[in-house]
Amino acid sequence: MLKPILLVEDNPHDLELTLIALERSQLANDVVIMRDGAEALNYLQRTGDHAGRADGNPAVLLLDLKLPKVDGLEVLKIVRETPELRSIPVVMLTSSREEPDLLKAYELGVNAYVVKPVEFKDFVAAISDLGIFWAVLNEPPPGSLRLKRSRQHEDPSE
Repeated sequence: MLKPILLVEDNPHDLELTLIALERSQLANDVVIMRDGAEALNYLQRTGDHAGRADGNPAVLLLDLKLPKVDGLEVLKIVRETPELRSIPVVMLTSSREEPDLLKAYELGVNAYVVKPVEFKDFVAAISDLGIFWAVLNEPPPGSLRLKRSRQHEDPSE
């Protein structure tokens, strides 16, 4: 089973566009949707309403910058400070072109900072490229679930 993509987006229009773009990418990964930073942290840390979710981290975290309750930069900071979450690839997916936002995101350890294109076809292309790279092409860190599974297929005794 593939690891899900965690999408944290509060804008209904941007959420719909992102889901359409991911669907057009024909990725097999499920997409888990969170509407605010606090909910995303509960999901990642397996607390609150998500205390009973299965073990494992998402393949990638697509994170909006301007979120209710806990903003994207704070979510990113907490993810990078938490040993069990630190290796999750995080892509800031935002409409902000503000240099301080960009600098702070990279200072906190974001893997990529993508400004949402205005044109729909450009937006679909950007999301498609992100999805394919992070969910399919990117090699996970040693010890991750996908790597363990591939090694088990090589040697069933592990």
